[in-house]
Amino acid sequence: MNKGSPPEAGEIAPRPGLLCGVLLQGTAFFMTFSAFKTASHLMQTVIKSIQAENPDFTGSGYTSLAVIYAVFASFNWLAPSCLSFLGPKLTMIIGGITYIIFIVGFLWPHTVILYLTSVLVGAGAALIWTGQGNYLTLMSTQKTISRNSGIFWAMLQSSMLFGNLFVFYQFMGKDLIDQHTRMVVFLALTVVGVIGVGIMCFLPKPGSEGGGRADDLGGPFDALKKSFALFSTRDMLLLSATFFYTGIELSFFSGVYSTCLGFTQRFPDPKRLVGLSGMFIGVGEILGGGVFGIFGSKTVKFGRDPIVILGYLIHVLCYFLIFLNLPTKSPLGNTVDSSHLPYGEPSQVIALLCSFLLGFGDACFNTQIYSILGSVYEDSSGPAFALFKFVQSVSAAACFFYSSVFELYWHLGILIVFATIGTFTFCIVEWKAHRRLKAKPDTTAFD
Repeated sequence: MNKGSPPEAGEIAPRPGLLCGVLLQGTAFFMTFSAFKTASHLMQTVIKSIQAENPDFTGSGYTSLAVIYAVFASFNWLAPSCLSFLGPKLTMIIGGITYIIFIVGFLWPHTVILYLTSVLVGAGAALIWTGQGNYLTLMSTQKTISRNSGIFWAMLQSSMLFGNLFVFYQFMGKDLIDQHTRMVVFLALTVVGVIGVGIMCFLPKPGSEGGGRADDLGGPFDALKKSFALFSTRDMLLLSATFFYTGIELSFFSGVYSTCLGFTQRFPDPKRLVGLSGMFIGVGEILGGGVFGIFGSKTVKFGRDPIVILGYLIHVLCYFLIFLNLPTKSPLGNTVDSSHLPYGEPSQVIALLCSFLLGFGDACFNTQIYSILGSVYEDSSGPAFALFKFVQSVSAAACFFYSSVFELYWHLGILIVFATIGTFTFCIVEWKAHRRLKAKPDTTAFD
């Protein structure tokens, strides 16, 4: 291609070193989060089994996840300071180690250990995700950031598929998850997590092959001030409603829904269904990430709002099906209550369809949030993404706190209300951005 001429359709400048770093990062996160996401999906079900053997264990999976997200939200404000002197690679490694420690804690179940490791992994989550965003930016160019984000998203969400495939076979026919099974599962997850963090150690140094560069925020204190100033703007306040919804639905499909399936005793094999559900959520996430991430250049010409509206409609349909299929007491413990379906029996097919819809709808929202933040806040993407993670973590923590007392129908009502508000506010910001873009001369046709 001659200098200054427009690129051919789909053409991307070959930078094998940069792409290799992105693929290696995706592999590391795939392994690390195959371990952690599988553990978090199983947590409440496993804890109920532990309590059946040891009444002195009083830990709660919902409370643990609430602590994780509360600390995650708080530490998001400090993570950029850690990044400034550790660098993205070491920041991700330290964050990844906390995930391993959390999983290892289940080998010796104790209430104090559960909550201490929850605090630790909450801080580690802020580190690993701050490092991830910075590293991906440094290993990308303006032409490849969309492609690289799509590749990373698909590889990350694949962790839900393969991690839960192991659980699906390990829990076959088991109503009570005995100590031997727990040891096998969490030892295997620990090994997988160690491999993931080990891969991070071999990540190439970012920025050495002409990739992007991080935002110039003028130091940790200036970055904090910029974040507060950005948070008070009208558009960011509107988008915060969307961020809030993604946090609630994240906590619902990552902790509450799988627990509901595991506690619904009218299913032939509810514990096995938990792992299968996680795989179907992963399939939905991967498909959504592929369509709206990797092929983002094709879908973006129709705007971001139709995709978010599609995600909203998919989620509302999903919540209605869950209402029909599962008993309202299913998040709180084993239940033999009937469903609203004919004959009162819940359907495994509908349960797995809802899992897929939860994942696909989540991908619709998240890919477009990443897109609008990278577009509208191009000059302040660091603080914008920090605010996104902060609001999302706060709402996820809130959901996990009330999950220990709310029945399923309360969950579904809250989800529908915030999905409606979040979709509406997102569209307001997107329509404003679209009008602003149309008013500018088209100088980026070949970007």
